[in-house]
Amino acid sequence: MSVPLPLYHEPAPRAQRLALAFGERLALPEGLISVLRPRAGERFAPLPPDQLRIVTGFRPDHDAFAQAGFDVRVTPAPAPVALVCLPRARAEGLALIAEAVSLGAQLVLVDGQKTDGIEAVLKAVRGRVALRGSLSKAHGKLFWFAPGEADFSDWAATPQIIHDPALGAFQTLPGVFSADGVDPGSALLTQHLPDTLPARMADLGAGWGYLAAACLARKGVEALHLIEAEARALDLARANITDPRAVFHWADACSFTLPEPVGGAVMNPPFHAGRKAEPALGLAFIAAAARALGPRGRLWMVANRHLPYDDALVQHFTSHETLAETPAFRVWQATGPRKKPATLARRRR
Repeated sequence: MSVPLPLYHEPAPRAQRLALAFGERLALPEGLISVLRPRAGERFAPLPPDQLRIVTGFRPDHDAFAQAGFDVRVTPAPAPVALVCLPRARAEGLALIAEAVSLGAQLVLVDGQKTDGIEAVLKAVRGRVALRGSLSKAHGKLFWFAPGEADFSDWAATPQIIHDPALGAFQTLPGVFSADGVDPGSALLTQHLPDTLPARMADLGAGWGYLAAACLARKGVEALHLIEAEARALDLARANITDPRAVFHWADACSFTLPEPVGGAVMNPPFHAGRKAEPALGLAFIAAAARALGPRGRLWMVANRHLPYDDALVQHFTSHETLAETPAFRVWQATGPRKKPATLARRRR
């Protein structure tokens, strides 16, 4: 099967390392190849595309690979070969390796940049099993090993319990946002939500459900839509929030459309893609919130103080104000969503 691939001006780092490994006569067992947690736009030549099973629960990546013609899954199935695309969170990366081994991979390849901690992961794997090979290229490393009888089960992802004095206990997992505790920005936002909220609410980028739980604890809420792109985080939210008023959507908040407008929205938008800061993500969240809200809708939002969101709030809402400010964070309330964004030039006249 021929799979269309994105055009590149030069080979991406992972593709460079894979090509070099096959040049050194890396031999793969026959059968399917699970590719765990790649990012959209990556390519995997010289791996045979018809044998690849892309595994990712991040909706934008999932949809991009599906659109490119790949077989994409949210959860992995047994396969003789697994390629682990190392994420930035060390515990998540180790858990992916443990998952690949537990599903019977005869050969596990692990690839990542130095900034992803590939050297530390290589050292940890080498402490359990002999490597079959490794190579360095393009500020990263690829190594591979046959698990054999080696035990990696203690690396498996296990839920962590976070206790909040006001809202109770929450489960998290390695790799999801704020896995080790309540995010300070989200905590600040909850302190400045009004006692009564609109009947229909949305939580954009809901994560494992902390802001949603805070909204449901307020008066007035009859329905709350949790919109989250990461499937694992949304599964945690389902476990953490059993309130029948909660409705869960596995979707990219930047492009998802609710069936009906809501009266209020809350969010702590992401501003990183991997390790790279991407303020445009927050700007897209602001635009999405304006589209989701009805004419009198209100947005409550927290973000890092240095991020350039004031102009976007002016473009997409008729008014906004700062409710709280700390050295690290700022909390805004915005009202009157504009269905046609205003231009900054018009605002300055």
